[in-house]
Amino acid sequence: MLQTMSCAARAPGRSAAGRLASAIVQRTQRRHAASSALSAPSTSSSSSSSSSSSSNGGQSPPPPPPAAASSRARAFLEIERKSTAYRPASDRVQDWGEIFPAGDSTQQPEATAAVRAEQASRCMDCGTPFCQTHTGCPIHNLIPEFNSLAADGEWKRAWESLRSTNNFPEFTSRVCPAPCEGACVAGLVPGDEPITIKNTEQAIVDRAWEEGWVRANPPKTRTGLRVVVIGSGPAGLAAADELNQMGHLVRVHEREDTVGGLLQYGIPNMKLDKRRLAQRVSLLEQEGVEFHTNSAVGEPGGADAHALRASADAVVIAVGSTVPRDLEATAGREGPGVHFAMEYLTKSQKALRQASKEGVARGGRGLASSAWGGEDLDAGGKHVVVIGGGDTGTDCIGTSLRQDCKSMLNLEIVQRPPDERDAAANPWPAWPRIFRVDYGHAEAAHVFGADPREFGASVLEFVREEGGGGEGGGQGKLKALKIVSVDEGFEPIEGTEREVPCDLALLAMGFVHPERQLVDAFSLETTRQTDNIDAPYDGAGAYKTNVDGVFAAGDCRRGQSLVVWAINEGRNVATAVHQSFKDRNMLRSKGDTQKMSSSLETWMGGSFFSP
Repeated sequence: MLQTMSCAARAPGRSAAGRLASAIVQRTQRRHAASSALSAPSTSSSSSSSSSSSSNGGQSPPPPPPAAASSRARAFLEIERKSTAYRPASDRVQDWGEIFPAGDSTQQPEATAAVRAEQASRCMDCGTPFCQTHTGCPIHNLIPEFNSLAADGEWKRAWESLRSTNNFPEFTSRVCPAPCEGACVAGLVPGDEPITIKNTEQAIVDRAWEEGWVRANPPKTRTGLRVVVIGSGPAGLAAADELNQMGHLVRVHEREDTVGGLLQYGIPNMKLDKRRLAQRVSLLEQEGVEFHTNSAVGEPGGADAHALRASADAVVIAVGSTVPRDLEATAGREGPGVHFAMEYLTKSQKALRQASKEGVARGGRGLASSAWGGEDLDAGGKHVVVIGGGDTGTDCIGTSLRQDCKSMLNLEIVQRPPDERDAAANPWPAWPRIFRVDYGHAEAAHVFGADPREFGASVLEFVREEGGGGEGGGQGKLKALKIVSVDEGFEPIEGTEREVPCDLALLAMGFVHPERQLVDAFSLETTRQTDNIDAPYDGAGAYKTNVDGVFAAGDCRRGQSLVVWAINEGRNVATAVHQSFKDRNMLRSKGDTQKMSSSLETWMGGSFFSP
């Protein structure tokens, strides 16, 4: 590789990117040729062997690379990127089905296996695949490997590769923003674009479920060691899955009425159909994981933290970062009509579930206010303003549109990002901070004729009607927001104040740290800067809190992040727990483990923890 690069570098009149592309092509051709030579049968006759030997100093030349190998080496240059398009905005905004196509070749030909295989062939099989580093993929999916297998039509082997690193690819292939594609080397070549890694992952896992390759695989032996996992979001589920496969007895506590955490109530159905979550939870149950819902550990009326710790050999806390940023100092903040995004999304998802039970057509429309758990947060017929961006802000936009909001405005305090990556301020392979149009933005543009976002805007006041007497301690009904444009330093720009109509304001400005009840119940220490649970990031003490046998993982430890980072944390904390058992000589002998395995069906059939 280095020799090829240096030769290419001396070629006159070529750009650095062009030389890089040429070098990668040559290297990939050699690798495919070498692979073909190893697998090709010997077919040379004595005469041809004699001829070859005489013309090559007695050495038989390697067979030429097959046409397919040569074509594969240049695929990233010759085949245009073709990502799987969402369903048309005009269709999807009318329902709560997933925004992704169902795969019908007559409706979405780009979703067919043949096209996805062709797109996977664009992978350059880089010597250093940045797509699977921490910058690209925190769980280190073997991306070049499953791309190659998909390109060859080896879908089952591609699935086996994918599942070896990713516990829940049916989730990440839908909700992850794909930092792997931002780190893809193909994106460095001028005029070219990254490989469609996310689409390939989704094609692999969807086929695996359809073909029945995803099956319950309970551990053959049990250690008898008991682990309590608190929180059933992506970090908690990943930790439970890994610990269970290691043979430990795992019980998951979830304070909501249904398992899934953020996946269940924080991400709307159109991004992740909850049936996919249900089938994964069912699989975990079949493998021996025990779930307890409506179990708010450390809260009044909930499970006692000290009793849980005493009942288990280890406790993993994976409750996420759930305290949202607020605008408490802004005039008019207190009162009806102003809500946190996660409160709105959670109640909307619960209303949608209730609506499906009652046969209400438009997820939540027409339900009694009691179904919303207090104030009716249905956005139907209301002027909605979403304050803050990111995935949560977009999800609020998409949900409000499906509830038939009267208007939609999305305020972001930051300036509009550039259309292309700023190589100096935002160098590759970091996530490209560029202007994007997500599904909710496109839907709002379809419904109202324009992108709903206004960048460089800040809220000065929540304007309310005179009087009160309603909810919010006598505050009047919300009727508008007073906003102002701000510069890059967030300083107000004189003369830009104005009012915009608003009946429902949703605060989607991120999260700051986990809630204190659970932290205090376990007497956990938190970091001084962030108030997250204090657990080291590396070394022998990684994931361990100040309380013996209590570990922390996910957003409650590292701060708000992506689902794929939560899975990474869940996998790693499971390894840390298992290692702690080894260090304390707690793992049973082989004989004891085999003896205990005979009782596996009994454990799976009932509770294996003391009441």
